[in-house]
Amino acid sequence: MNTQPLDDEAPETGRTGDQDRKADGERRGRKASKEQRRQQLIEATIDSLARRGYSETTMADVADGAGLSRGIVNFHFESKEKLLVATLQYMADEYSSHWRSALARAGQEPADRLWALVAADFDRVICNKRKLAAWCAFWGEAKSRPTYQALCGARDEAYQQVFVDLCAALKRDGGYAFEPNALALGLSATLEGLWHRLMMGTENVTRETSLQAAAEMLACVFPRHYARGPSGVRRAVPKA
Repeated sequence: MNTQPLDDEAPETGRTGDQDRKADGERRGRKASKEQRRQQLIEATIDSLARRGYSETTMADVADGAGLSRGIVNFHFESKEKLLVATLQYMADEYSSHWRSALARAGQEPADRLWALVAADFDRVICNKRKLAAWCAFWGEAKSRPTYQALCGARDEAYQQVFVDLCAALKRDGGYAFEPNALALGLSATLEGLWHRLMMGTENVTRETSLQAAAEMLACVFPRHYARGPSGVRRAVPKA
């Protein structure tokens, strides 16, 4: 019987192993290209929202901003609404991933973890004029759009529960008299308010002064855990 090693045997389709590997590579390339194009369109949507606002953003604007044809925009998203929902979902996922990563790096001390959450809100990666303007555009539409209401909240339940748990832990450790749920709501509302001031560009508010304001609040509410350093930077008070 005339036999050959299995590795040299061509499949029934007549394709060789090299041809199959090339085809697999091409499929992966097309997939990567599709994902890259979707991301290009989402980034262009953020740019358009920042420059033009919600109502003035069009599919044509996004296509032009991404340097792609309008047909490609329609192929990936079919409608402006689907494109905007995908953009909002991307921003919400990015925000969630950002604070979770900051929390993971902070260690186990509640004071360090709370500081990490607060500081993460003013990191340039998510807190910049372009993305703040896009968030503002979405928040302006959220009241009349249930889908946006579900995605648009900067403080989801998991995020808020982390605040509650950390406030409760610091209360036990420091002997404070506050109610953790109420204080956690106040802290997260403060961060949201600072974001709104940044979005509106009022009172010369910057990321740096916003973080300073948030840190000042922590130092006032948790005096046994945060102190003012000589440079004005707030830090967790080391345990004795």
